[in-house]
Amino acid sequence: PVVDVRWEDASAYADWLSLQSGKRYRLPSEAEWEYAASAGRRTPFWWGYQVGEGRAVCFDCGSAWDKRSTAPVGSFDPNPFGLYDTAGNAMEWVADCYHPSYAGAPDDATPWTRVNCRDRVARGGAFNKPARSMRNTERHRFDADTRLNMLGFRVARDG
Repeated sequence: PVVDVRWEDASAYADWLSLQSGKRYRLPSEAEWEYAASAGRRTPFWWGYQVGEGRAVCFDCGSAWDKRSTAPVGSFDPNPFGLYDTAGNAMEWVADCYHPSYAGAPDDATPWTRVNCRDRVARGGAFNKPARSMRNTERHRFDADTRLNMLGFRVARDG
């Protein structure tokens, strides 16, 4: 996975990809990310209630990469939507500004933003974070200029 990128870098990549492809790419909203990562399920992880072993990379997931680095994309089974590494490996930037809770969030899955937003949201866990950090509902707050070896992104495509 691509890591060590700022929020602006991830957003700029989506804009660049849109221009190159003629299709609209963007960072997903928190709501979209959570739905896609959970594959529409209401369990802590897309595969169920327990972390188990051999499903993801985290601090204590029991994989060869735990605590060391991200794993190559596709090292673990995809979720039922066909998405890889939605739990663990690298946290992922989303389009939303950080808010302490969902109270007042848009109910149509659009990103919750504001002018001059500096605090952004990343979702999912990471190779150097405990298993509890990769639950589908877990949220992480970072300054938009943050660059870390466990923080990356994925894009969403409209229509």
